[in-house]
Amino acid sequence: MSTIEIRGITKAFGPFVAVRDADLSVAAGEVVCLLGPSGCGKTTTLRMIAGLERATAGDIVIAGQRMNELSPQKRNIAMVFQFYALYPALTVGENIAMPLHREGIGKAEVAARVGKVADILHLRDVLDRMPGQVSEGEKQRVAVARAIVRDPNCFLFDEPLSRLDVELRHTMRGQIKAVLSNLSKATVIVTHDQLEALTMADRIAIMRDGMIEQVGSPHEVFAKPANVFVASFIGTPQMNLIDAELKGYGDGKATVTLDQQDVDLHVNPAVAALGPGRVTVGVRPRAFTVVPQDTAGTIDAVTELIEPMGAETLIHARTNAGGDIRVVVQRDRKVKIGEPLHLIPDPMQTHIFAADGKAVRA
Repeated sequence: MSTIEIRGITKAFGPFVAVRDADLSVAAGEVVCLLGPSGCGKTTTLRMIAGLERATAGDIVIAGQRMNELSPQKRNIAMVFQFYALYPALTVGENIAMPLHREGIGKAEVAARVGKVADILHLRDVLDRMPGQVSEGEKQRVAVARAIVRDPNCFLFDEPLSRLDVELRHTMRGQIKAVLSNLSKATVIVTHDQLEALTMADRIAIMRDGMIEQVGSPHEVFAKPANVFVASFIGTPQMNLIDAELKGYGDGKATVTLDQQDVDLHVNPAVAALGPGRVTVGVRPRAFTVVPQDTAGTIDAVTELIEPMGAETLIHARTNAGGDIRVVVQRDRKVKIGEPLHLIPDPMQTHIFAADGKAVRA
């Protein structure tokens, strides 16, 4: 069965540890994205799965077999790189067929498989062209076709859309997702683009400094971030993370001193287990309601910058204590620079993070 498991893998380059004690499992037919900022270890993790880097510690298991000592060609994987790496002297069809020739498959079977993937990825009309005669989007589809034309144990994608423009990336995200959904193969995709991860993955593994911070569905990592880093990394615009002082919890509300005023917030009951002290309050920009001035328990701010975003408007404001806060409102809500805002956070989208940065919830 097509599965991938990494168990406690670590990769050290001398004294520098690029990946530390990472665990991850990918089921057959599942797409998992490794997401994180540059230098977080996601590509190194992918290269260890592929066999291009040897793990310093831990186990890599593909299709139930431990792969640590096996070379890349013996792992029966298909990999799509950031750079297409097409053979310029071969036609599109010949590039797609290259892995099949290496396996000694007959001409009729090769032609049938190439034709099938060409139809899936809309490449039938360019099979006889040279790579230099097709667009960037078509080149990327050729690279994907060359990977899926085989029957490997799993698929690995390293920043597959990073060289495409915005429109092509949108198109290719949908096409790759559609292709992978019809294959019962474990797939790992490396990306630093959260939109790619949120739209293409069944689950996302968010990495920082060589460690996996959280693994979950796109909805889980967005709606229930495990810590301050995940909360700040996932979501556009970025979540507001506001330093506060927890005073106590009662009647389903936490009393916090926020922006030099006491505010009662509906939060997860697990906050009751915390003692008084410093916490971080997290609220998505779209989770605020702008209310009249005389409403009790508001967070008050003054509008400093307005960014139209089509159907919505992003407001950058400054609180009374001098902190920055971002609020998204509908386009028809007219706001002016210098206008005071009185904000109530949505109880279902208000997060409390303890002093150690971890989310507080049952």
